[in-house]
Amino acid sequence: MSSVSDVGVPDNVEHKASLRLSKALLLVLKLRIFVALFVVIAYFSLTVNNFLTTSNMLIMAQHITVIGILAVGMTLVILTGGIDLSVGSTVGLSGMVAGFLLMQGISIGDYTIFFNVPEVILLTCLIGALIGYINGSLITYLNVAPFIATLGMLYVVRGAALLMNDGGTYSQLRGHEALGNTGFSLLGNGSFLGIGIPVWILAILALITWLVSLRTPFGRYVYAIGGNEHAAVFSGLRVRKIKLWVYVFSGFCAALVGLVVTSQLQTGHPMTGDTYELRAIAAVVLGGTALAGGRGSVIGSVIGACVISILNDGMVMSGVSNFWQMVIMGLVIIVAVVIDQLQQRLQKKVMVTT
Repeated sequence: MSSVSDVGVPDNVEHKASLRLSKALLLVLKLRIFVALFVVIAYFSLTVNNFLTTSNMLIMAQHITVIGILAVGMTLVILTGGIDLSVGSTVGLSGMVAGFLLMQGISIGDYTIFFNVPEVILLTCLIGALIGYINGSLITYLNVAPFIATLGMLYVVRGAALLMNDGGTYSQLRGHEALGNTGFSLLGNGSFLGIGIPVWILAILALITWLVSLRTPFGRYVYAIGGNEHAAVFSGLRVRKIKLWVYVFSGFCAALVGLVVTSQLQTGHPMTGDTYELRAIAAVVLGGTALAGGRGSVIGSVIGACVISILNDGMVMSGVSNFWQMVIMGLVIIVAVVIDQLQQRLQKKVMVTT
């Protein structure tokens, strides 16, 4: 007659094996962004000629910085459980504002005030921050849902960009030496120590934001609000103020992207940044930030921006039509969310069984 302990051994072995398998799968899911980056680079390296050439890498780096800067700002917003759909429109308006300040200036009576490049950058970033402030105010003080508030601002800001020059563009933004406003192209096309200035901007911005999110009370409060906003309120956190500053930062990042893109193209176009918000959200979700908030990292979002940008450039070089690109990008977002939900369920299972 077998003992109770003998009967329980097989079940215990199966339980341990299942637990090891679950932990291994959970580790793979946590590292999915690195797996995705490796797969995308490997695939296009084998299927697209000259994909890893220096010239193409430089072009991809420019595209990565654009989505990466937006993703940095979007990460903090999503960590609080919010969303910012207006960043793409803010990119377009920022480019138009920069073009207006450089080419036309501000007329006061018989005088016209022109601004040098640092002043143009400062004023444009302030306008982006103001848009973020309006978004944050609508959400925190008027209790408008983030999706609705930022969706409305998407149309308002895009309309403002189109109205600035009756739907036209500001081209050849080289400035005039007599006015002291030359050198705008250096922001998007210049380099330092052989590395493009936009790459430096992304690296510095991501590093500072990463340190703030992990090493400061403000960063911990952002995670706390996303984890449980009601508990954060009862804990005495200034939830409204924190969320307001998060949206201000997102608007600032969008304005910075508008300046970089306009500088690269030397043209301010009102439709610049169209659908950029979707790419930024895809990068953030793919990088492991939960749409419900409270979990994620800035570094993951930057790597997610690398995946999204390289995927997009690879599809263009492969001759994939714009229609299929939209389909694939949508599928990427859906799969990223599904995998994130799977990771959460698996993590809960592992925690319960250990």
